[in-house]
Amino acid sequence: MSPRTDARLATLGDGVGGRQEDDAAEQVARSFKRAMAAVRRLRGRETRSPGELTDAQYSLLFCLRDQGQMSVRDLADAADLRSASVTEMLEGLAASGLVQRRRSERDRRVVFTSLTEDGRGLVEERRARLEPRFRAAMSEFSDEDLLAAAGVLERLRGLFDELADERRERLVDEGV
Repeated sequence: MSPRTDARLATLGDGVGGRQEDDAAEQVARSFKRAMAAVRRLRGRETRSPGELTDAQYSLLFCLRDQGQMSVRDLADAADLRSASVTEMLEGLAASGLVQRRRSERDRRVVFTSLTEDGRGLVEERRARLEPRFRAAMSEFSDEDLLAAAGVLERLRGLFDELADERRERLVDEGV
């Protein structure tokens, strides 16, 4: 890590835990919890005016931007949402002219969704508004530091997926 990053992380550690004897893993855990709490606060304070989209709806639109045409099941998996919720959101997005839906010619049960030009424009407008702030927040870290952080986050994602699978299996075994 660069000396500048070491200094930045040292001050972060002071604000996160307050105890210098905490190890790095404990500091990561506390920082992760605080970041997740900030995301929950942001989503909890989400106010919707008529025509305004939620973060979940934007998540669908960004998935479609990245992947192109997607089935409801694939979109639900990518956005980490339930298929029924995605179907409901897509109906509203289609009514607003942001996505278009069409049935598969091979399997009429499958519905594919893609962005319209208006949807693509809305996604790019939001990306243009948020990406500079994200990049500015990351600018003090080296590529090596950011790749290490990405690795830590992926490891945490895997851990939480394992825990969720274990919980689901336990509930099935208990007949709940």
